[in-house]
Amino acid sequence: MDMRAIALGFAFAFMWSSAFSSARIIVADASPLFALSVRYLISGLIGVGIARALGQSWSLTRAQWKATIAFGILQNAVYLGLFFVAMQTIEASLATIIASTLPLMVALAAWAFMGERLSPLGVIGLAIGFGGVALIMGARLTDDLDLIGVAICFVGVLALTIATLTVRGATTGGNLLMVVGLQMLVGCAALTLATIAFETPRLNPSWPLAIAFAYTLFVPGLLATWVWFLLVGRIGATRAATFHFLNPFFGVAIAALLLGEELGPRDIVGVVIIAAGILAVQLSRQRAA
Repeated sequence: MDMRAIALGFAFAFMWSSAFSSARIIVADASPLFALSVRYLISGLIGVGIARALGQSWSLTRAQWKATIAFGILQNAVYLGLFFVAMQTIEASLATIIASTLPLMVALAAWAFMGERLSPLGVIGLAIGFGGVALIMGARLTDDLDLIGVAICFVGVLALTIATLTVRGATTGGNLLMVVGLQMLVGCAALTLATIAFETPRLNPSWPLAIAFAYTLFVPGLLATWVWFLLVGRIGATRAATFHFLNPFFGVAIAALLLGEELGPRDIVGVVIIAAGILAVQLSRQRAA
């Protein structure tokens, strides 16, 4: 793995992790599904426009269209839509921890349903990773914890797990920025239907909302997705996923610094344990691949 890949991996992990804190700010002043659908409309149009200006075509391969539609619905609409809804009542740091279980859930599902072999290192990684999650959840288990919000987040991670395991081909055939932009527009369409069905749009204009929305639009929205595809194209999905072990660190640190969320000793220990578990699982899968 060269230095450019390492830089891309760190950049992606930071941007991905920061999205939960900015989302927490957004849902304080705007209804979640409506805000997310507007974000995807704007970012999708920008992405497609830039892609066209660079000469990229929306004549994608069959595999790319399949990945674009599936990820647009499962990742952008279901996964992030549910997280935006949940973060009305749960902290950004906890949302980050739950989202960080994605590599663990992917490895577990691949072993359980797809016959993927799991080495002893992978088994240990799964055990300590989920143990770290349990440690943090136990520390947060108070009367103020919204268990429904927590459950909604786990359903969102499950949706992204399914997409990760079943969809291939987004990075083959070129036109990466076009794929990114079209995924956003697919997510916008799905979220617009969800907004009509389940939500009364709410908007309270404020400077924190404007800044958080603009940041989420361009950084975790467009830039992080593009960087992820570059990283996967450079070193492959299995090796790229190793950088997910950084997400718990970045996520809780950003939430503490930006939002003032408190972190207890069990939270810190749990984050370290989860990161170690994710790293062990990804190294195990990397060796198997």
